[in-house]
Amino acid sequence: MLVAAENQTRRRFLSHTSGLTAGLATPYFFTGEQAYCDETKAKNDRPLVGAIGLGGRGRSIAGNASKFGEIAARCDVDTNHLGGQPNGKTHFTDYRKLLERNDIDVVTIATPDHWHTKIAIEAMQAGKDVYCEKPLTLTIDEGKLICKVVKQTGRVLQVGTQQRSEFGGRFLQAVAMVRDGRIGELKRVIASTGGGQSGGPFSTSATPATLDWNMWLGQAPLVPYTAERCHVNFRWWREYAGGQMTDWGAHHVDIALWAIDLPKKGLVTLEGKGDIPTIANGYNMPAQFDVLCKMPNGVELQLVTGQRQGIMLEGGKGRFFVNRGGIFGKPVDQLNDDPLPERAISELYRGKRPGNHMGNFFECVKSRDLPISDAFSHHRAVSILHLANLCLQLGRKLTWDLATEQIVGDDVSNAMQGREQRKGFEILV
Repeated sequence: MLVAAENQTRRRFLSHTSGLTAGLATPYFFTGEQAYCDETKAKNDRPLVGAIGLGGRGRSIAGNASKFGEIAARCDVDTNHLGGQPNGKTHFTDYRKLLERNDIDVVTIATPDHWHTKIAIEAMQAGKDVYCEKPLTLTIDEGKLICKVVKQTGRVLQVGTQQRSEFGGRFLQAVAMVRDGRIGELKRVIASTGGGQSGGPFSTSATPATLDWNMWLGQAPLVPYTAERCHVNFRWWREYAGGQMTDWGAHHVDIALWAIDLPKKGLVTLEGKGDIPTIANGYNMPAQFDVLCKMPNGVELQLVTGQRQGIMLEGGKGRFFVNRGGIFGKPVDQLNDDPLPERAISELYRGKRPGNHMGNFFECVKSRDLPISDAFSHHRAVSILHLANLCLQLGRKLTWDLATEQIVGDDVSNAMQGREQRKGFEILV
């Protein structure tokens, strides 16, 4: 029986997680951020960073980036987030002005989701390496474009799915356990995101003097200012994000598909149900959903809101659960006597040091290697999430061809892989 994380004593938790480091005693493994910071200590060796999007999460990302590079410029369409008025040199409200600075090496992007792809593409075209928050895209077509530009420009792009690197390595451990056969053949994965938000109708009002509302909307339709549309709550609107499906799903489904080892060819079927609100000027993404995805290798992936965020992995010989609070189950306990081999983690993490996601990005900026959360793997994972949302929106089963990236026999849904972009805010490649 799996025991809930919140009921574990500290001693029990340590015994569960001890399997992660057993057999992996070398300091190379999980050395954390200090080692990365030490390597970029000399100021003239530290890249110059432009931080785009400085809301709560954006400030956190910029702060993390400042451990590895020098923050040389900041940009946000809300001057309340800037920490200083726009001056055309270090503080901007238009990201394009920041990208014009030839001395900027790296940009971090923590805008609302509907801006991620356009800014990331233009940053790479301007010669910058990119760290972008998840989900990287608003649509499947955006993912195709961003992968194309990564190949064209050769820039390094890391997606902010930090569960691949951090949280004590427990998500890495989970994937390594599956790959090492610790639960036998993988049969089923349940990714629980927790529920979304519902609400509305909301009132419109005058736009705050500090906010460029037209620029905030970007490619999305022009609508009157509504406080509940922007900043933290943008994620509950189809116009700007994908609800809880792509918010927390981008984390948990990324790990789930890493464990499943999603094939490059074959068909994925998706069908399910969700409560889609229809309130005028109200949140319009499902607050609750249950979608079953059948993979071509026979593994079932169930996407649910559930009571508790995390991932259950079930195989022919056992099952275990992992989330940010810990990793639990009999196969985990058995690691105390039979630890994972060192290669199980090092090979999975491409021979680099886990421990800090931003650190991995800056290490790859220097080496020009593929970062651990690259655009290509993220596009494949988030495409499943976009498809799941589309399945709920259309109310029907969809079949996805992994090789052609087309929905089989459904012209209507294929046309919905992209969206109309407002004039002046198109993504150009």
